[in-house]
Amino acid sequence: MKSCILCNFLSDPYLKFLSFPLIHILLIQIQLSFCFSSREMLILPLKTQVIPSGSVPRSPNKLPFHHNVSLTVSFTVGTPPQNVSMVIDTGSELTWLNCNTTRNNYPTSFDPTRSSSYRPVPCSSATCTDKTRDFPIPASCDTNKLCHATLSYADSSSSEGNLASDNFIIGSSEISDLIFGCMDSTFSSNSEEDAKNTGLMGMNRGSLSFISQMGFPKFSYCISSTDFSGLLLLGDANISWLVPLNYTPLIQISTPLPYFDRVAYTVQLEGIKVSDNLLAIPKSVFVPDHTGAGQTMVDSGTQFSFLLGPVYTALKTEFLNQTTSVLRVLEDQNFVFQGAMDLCYRVPLNQPTLPQLPTVSLVFRGAEMTVSGDRLLYRVPGQVKGNDSVYCFTFGNSDLLGVEAFVIGHHHQQNVWMEFDLEKSRIGLAEVRCDLAGQRFGVGL
Repeated sequence: MKSCILCNFLSDPYLKFLSFPLIHILLIQIQLSFCFSSREMLILPLKTQVIPSGSVPRSPNKLPFHHNVSLTVSFTVGTPPQNVSMVIDTGSELTWLNCNTTRNNYPTSFDPTRSSSYRPVPCSSATCTDKTRDFPIPASCDTNKLCHATLSYADSSSSEGNLASDNFIIGSSEISDLIFGCMDSTFSSNSEEDAKNTGLMGMNRGSLSFISQMGFPKFSYCISSTDFSGLLLLGDANISWLVPLNYTPLIQISTPLPYFDRVAYTVQLEGIKVSDNLLAIPKSVFVPDHTGAGQTMVDSGTQFSFLLGPVYTALKTEFLNQTTSVLRVLEDQNFVFQGAMDLCYRVPLNQPTLPQLPTVSLVFRGAEMTVSGDRLLYRVPGQVKGNDSVYCFTFGNSDLLGVEAFVIGHHHQQNVWMEFDLEKSRIGLAEVRCDLAGQRFGVGL
């Protein structure tokens, strides 16, 4: 362990798959600092690299499509340590690693037979019988009486293996006996790409999530919209000197409901504005119904944001109305980006910048998240119509995915400080230049 030079400073007052030749991945470099005042805090810088498609894990969350941008952390696991790379996913509980070493091209898989500290979890243990209750599919007992976990997703892909514990080493900090899934069997509609997956870091509120096992009272991240630099901060830090946060409470429902994820980061969406126009949508539309359908989840494992059909249609209509004079709609009913994003535009290839666009504000209880500029339209790689490139609206229709929820993806969290306060059951957010915030924390210097 080493002391942190920043300590005094910080204490100061689911559809069609797409394959892209290259994908931008946010890699958290192994440059960590440790502060020990009342609690330990880890600061992890974010840095972008361009990596061939499929060479890092695709987040296997409930939205079954390939991300071209994922938030990824790299560190080591086991004794002796093995390098792994994992997608940070606030929408999942179980942290897992791909342990299938029988196929070729597994440069970052985890081999449990090479780790002397690896311990499978017996199915009779309290970890297996009690702490897996929030898993979508209950844990079971395999023929060796070991705790068996199965993950299943909306695109019919699945992954299964045993729960186990091992030592996770982040920088010079070692987390002993962390529970994770050692997944050795996968079935996927795109097995060639998924075969290269390494794993996923589950960060939701479940008892077996990475953040819950670490015992941190909160964590934060901030992603730049320009070069995707930024930082992940694990632990408690007073950042009032940086930016005042607006907080929205986390919604909790104790009664199990079929369509409500009780360990997700669920907030209450109350409305949507396009520029200053509040869409004429009753607030009741944003409230989960008696089945739990209609919750609003903040999910770092999903790239874009998705809205239930009626809300999406209202937003699409208003955005169209306000952009008629500056954007040319793509008139192709057969083209739907990632199966759920059907509002696309043609932009001349020789046009260096997008025109001035109206803002879209997500109004939460106690806080707002405003999406503007380039974050509203996404250039579809490889799509050219005549002399035009294709840009699609970065909000999609969750009804087309078969997902009964509003999902706020990380694309719309760029240049927003996102604080997940587990102790006070709330999320804090504020607009901030994430590249400058990283510099203030001594990251990226």
